[in-house]
Amino acid sequence: MNTRIVSIACLLLYALTAVSAPAQKSTLSSRASAAEPADLILLNGQIYTPNGWEAALAIRNGVIIALGSESAVAPFRAPKTRVIDLHGDTVTPGLHDMHVHPSSGGIQQLTCNFPQGASPQQVLDTVKGCVAKRAKGEWITGGQWDTASFGEKRVHKSMLDSVSPDNPVVLSDISMHSVWANSRALQLSKITRETPDPPGGIIEKDQKGEPSGVLRESAAGIVRAAVPPYTKEQNAQAMQWALSEMLSYGITAFTDAVVDENNMKVYADLADKGILKQRVRGCILWSPSDSAGNQKLTNEAIERRNLYERARFKPDCVKIIIDGVPTAGHTAAMVEPYADTANMDSARARGMLLVSPQTLNAAVAAFDARGLTVKIHTAGDAAVRAGLNAIEFARKANGFSGSLHSVGHNSFVQPGDLGRAKDIQAVFEMSPYIWYPNPIIPDIAKAVGPERMKRWTPVKEAIDSGTLVVAGSDWNVVPSVNPWIAIETLVTRQMPGGGGETLAESEKITLQQAFDLFTGNAARQMGTRNRTGSIERGQAADLIVLDRNPFKIPVTQIHQTKVKLVMINGEIVREVRGNTR
Repeated sequence: MNTRIVSIACLLLYALTAVSAPAQKSTLSSRASAAEPADLILLNGQIYTPNGWEAALAIRNGVIIALGSESAVAPFRAPKTRVIDLHGDTVTPGLHDMHVHPSSGGIQQLTCNFPQGASPQQVLDTVKGCVAKRAKGEWITGGQWDTASFGEKRVHKSMLDSVSPDNPVVLSDISMHSVWANSRALQLSKITRETPDPPGGIIEKDQKGEPSGVLRESAAGIVRAAVPPYTKEQNAQAMQWALSEMLSYGITAFTDAVVDENNMKVYADLADKGILKQRVRGCILWSPSDSAGNQKLTNEAIERRNLYERARFKPDCVKIIIDGVPTAGHTAAMVEPYADTANMDSARARGMLLVSPQTLNAAVAAFDARGLTVKIHTAGDAAVRAGLNAIEFARKANGFSGSLHSVGHNSFVQPGDLGRAKDIQAVFEMSPYIWYPNPIIPDIAKAVGPERMKRWTPVKEAIDSGTLVVAGSDWNVVPSVNPWIAIETLVTRQMPGGGGETLAESEKITLQQAFDLFTGNAARQMGTRNRTGSIERGQAADLIVLDRNPFKIPVTQIHQTKVKLVMINGEIVREVRGNTR
């Protein structure tokens, strides 16, 4: 009998507790929010989330803690909470650039430069002006020239000699894979008619058998190595300028596609000073042999990488360049011969594979086993195939390590290779910024022919295959790091603003798909998807405020998007407006 009374009493107590639970929960919630208010609240916006558009969000300690209507964030508002009225502005996740060269983009501001597509006379006038400002014998560096703008004229060292007989001059081409040097630069680099082509490089010769001044791939490195290095202060200045430039377009995270130990030191120093705000992955350049030609599977920069790792800088990636570019230089490795090879050595008819398959396979497997992510430069379809083969080799050797290795650029990809990538957990990193009005397009089209151009940069095919696809600017190969250019032109396949030629129309994708490349997809490949890539409760507050809603304007206006505010981890790192209340 006593047991029955106790049981009934317990049931009554449980019922009373259940009835009062909602009020108790509400009280506890209010106390918690009062004790831990938001640091920042955004109101009256168009906030882009995976579940649709919201109007407000609240942030504490860099994390999104509330999202929805104004009433949803109201409990987290306190006297010290900063509140920003967006007045209808759009909020999206911060954008990722998965292939960029910020150091050279910044250094470019210190060198002798002319617009892409400049005529020969414009180039020479610019160089002449730079020489006038330099001391006799001082190096002149800059760029970016392109073969197409020279028409029937052949790029030759004598042209530069005419405006700079005493100063060594070396100018990068539009792809950054070739240089144009004058006689003085060749002399200081010890390049003569007897100098053989280095492995993976070409020293172009004129009709007399003399070096013409045009050097491609690894041969360009011979001249570049002779140029005095920039100072630590110049490198830091260049990097800070580039970081600010990328922030202005809403780039909150990026992959620096080629770093060396000097670059890593700059990143670490800027991080220690609190200047580095973006989340950065650094890819350390690796080649299969050292300057003496000795085979190697690592280098000192790779071994010393962890000395420079910081919260915002992770040098956990290795870059391997296995071919060139599919232009008139024919250095990208192609499965089928180039279209304009009538007067060309048959050995170059299919371009150049700069690393042997056996060496590449061993390298990717070795880096994968060490937990490093590998980014492989693959412009031609034969190089893409070799890169995928190497990733597949690594998967068979090590199993799935968790590292999402990528083949980069993918200007041309064989249809049969698109489906392979998903099975081996490879990533296609595309270069859509090439639609920027750019003289390299007709150069590529002439080299490969019209049939292959119908599938140029096959983004849609790659997405449809189910493979993870991301996007990278390759700036400063392209004139601007503006990601809104790429987002628009992925949808239109035309130049910004529309009009003109439509390049590979069948490869158009939707605006939603284009946006995914720069947000969630990219965050997944960087290994930060648990924190970035979307605006959701619990995610880090890496977001940007825009002057227009890209999803509610004509697609041909997206490239004009302006970024008003940039936030990383809840910290406002760039602000063009200040309407708070």
